[in-house]
Amino acid sequence: MADITGLVLPFFGLILIGYIVAKWKQMPADALGWLNIFIIYVSLPALFFKLISKTPIEQLTRFDFIIADVGTTYMIFAAIFFIGWLGRQSTIPEATVQGLAAAYGNIGYMGPGLALLAFGERAAVPVALIFCFENMLHFIVAPALISLGGKEKRPATQIVRDITLRIVLHPFIIATAVGFVAAALHFQPPVPLQRLIDYLAQAAAPCALFAMGVTLALRPLKRIPAEIVYIVPAKLILLPALMYLSLSAAGNFDHVWIQTAVLLAALPTATNVFVIGQQYDVWQERASATVLITTLFSVLTVSGLLYLMRSGMLPGDLFP
Repeated sequence: MADITGLVLPFFGLILIGYIVAKWKQMPADALGWLNIFIIYVSLPALFFKLISKTPIEQLTRFDFIIADVGTTYMIFAAIFFIGWLGRQSTIPEATVQGLAAAYGNIGYMGPGLALLAFGERAAVPVALIFCFENMLHFIVAPALISLGGKEKRPATQIVRDITLRIVLHPFIIATAVGFVAAALHFQPPVPLQRLIDYLAQAAAPCALFAMGVTLALRPLKRIPAEIVYIVPAKLILLPALMYLSLSAAGNFDHVWIQTAVLLAALPTATNVFVIGQQYDVWQERASATVLITTLFSVLTVSGLLYLMRSGMLPGDLFP
């Protein structure tokens, strides 16, 4: 158990430090802007490029893995969406954000650092594939369904254009695409450039987790949404369990790939869910509460999952 504590304490500890510092210093939300820009546009893209560019190209085209992972994620999204829409009479935009809260984990800020620390550099490719393809769908599904529900007033052509640009110009996806090209061409950056990439990549996890803690502190818990009763178990327990079953049954994947996908599925709701709610003025306070509550509970659930994996109690593949 000390091994697991050593894995999760730095991560949740950095979130806690960011939370405490933000409460102590009482800085405005705008003060976080440049740090977020550094994380999103510089540090995390450097990490994705560094890891993917060193990966054999044949490992980057495992579409069976991508389909199984994304399909499982959207099974949970669809289940929570229909519970909200049909079971609780939520509007389509509200049900969309609820579905994202159960399916959209913190795979950008927490995922890379935690997976690499837990499983080593072999986790880099599944992390990048999961991030790129899940995010592409999230960028497509949220605006499309919110538009269908009447919250989005722009013309359909403008919505499609904006979605396409958001996907194509996202720095994580650009870095991943450049990494694919570098891997295919066996390109190695010059030593000075490689050192710069290494420095930037090393800053990704600490900065992202600190920023996440600050973000949570700046969004106080005003009320606990009733939907938490089923969203939290769906996000932290049902999604990783279903991911484990799906990938074990779908193909003969490397055990590290399966474990990485399960770990990423078990992460708390991404802060981007709140951003989407805020952007469209839909379920935003409750989305903020969901991010905070799932993050608090994930200290226990993620620690427990890592313990099961590292102790061998949870095999790398259920159907080898």
